[in-house]
Formats: sequence, C-alpha cells, structure tokens
Amino acid sequence: MRIGTSAPTSFHLQNWRFIAVRTPEAKVKLSPIAWNQPAITDAAVTFIVCGQLADSSVIPDRLAPLVEAGVMPPEMVPEWEIPARGLYMEYPQRQRDEAVRSGTFGAAAMIYAARSLGLGSTPMIGFDAEAVHREFGLADDEVPVMLLTVGAERPGNWAQKPRRPVADVLDLV
Repeated sequence: MRIGTSAPTSFHLQNWRFIAVRTPEAKVKLSPIAWNQPAITDAAVTFIVCGQLADSSVIPDRLAPLVEAGVMPPEMVPEWEIPARGLYMEYPQRQRDEAVRSGTFGAAAMIYAARSLGLGSTPMIGFDAEAVHREFGLADDEVPVMLLTVGAERPGNWAQKPRRPVADVLDLV
C-alpha cells in the first residue's frame, strides 16, 4: 500500500481510496458481485480500488505536509490550486477521468510492488460497479476503478504473457 500510494496524482490530489477485502465474510459479499471469479476467494486480499472525483478544494490540505516539511514554499500552493480549479471544477467528465487515472496509477504501482515481493496479482474489471458502490459503502464522489487481488502465485498460473513488440507500439517522432 505504501508503494501504491506513492504513485503520482494530478496536482498531488491523492484522490483514491483502497478497501482491503480480507475476511471470509467480506469475500462472500464481494464474490457474487465480481461474477464469482475464483481469484476473489483464493487471494489473500482483494483491493477495491476507488478513485475520487477530482476536487481542487483539497489541494491546500494535500500540499500542507510539503509546505510544513519545507519542500514547497507556501506561496506556491495557489499556483497549483487555481489551475486545478480551472481544469476540473466545471467539468464532471474530467473529474471522473482523473479519478480513474489516479486509481489506476495506484493499482499499477501495487502490482509491481507485489511482484517484487514474489506475490501474484490480478487486476479485474469484471464486477458490478453499482453493487460494489452500494455493498461497500463508497461515497458519492468515489468511482470503483478496479478490483486488484494480491496473494501467493496460484499453481498453474501463467508466466508473463508475451506482449506486442515495442516497435509495433512506439512511434519515434
């Protein structure tokens, strides 16, 4: 989680929340709304990765530790908050897009952190988002971005699947 929450976010919003589904009771609640995928019950934990709609009003609070640590001068805070307000305040789609981006960055960092610890992980988009929202008490400003299972590598699990060659996906300009 520490590595996941060190991932970058726009304007240092840190607009995410993670729900660690670990108990048998919570897994029973999540399983049917995640289409009974075995990874939900097999993994040590399934994180419900939530992105929070981008809200520029939280920027002063999120930057306060940087100011207090002497990393950022206090006069720089409005230089971040004002453009963020213009970027997000009147644009619900941008707020949602940023919630999904932030949650995804955090989850990606967690995937690589798990791998470095010898653990397996499975990002999953196969779930009923409305049911997750309802059953796990997400706030109105939260978007369930994905489920991320983490645990011991499962027997018979595939190694990294081959990817398209870099030359097929990279344009040098």
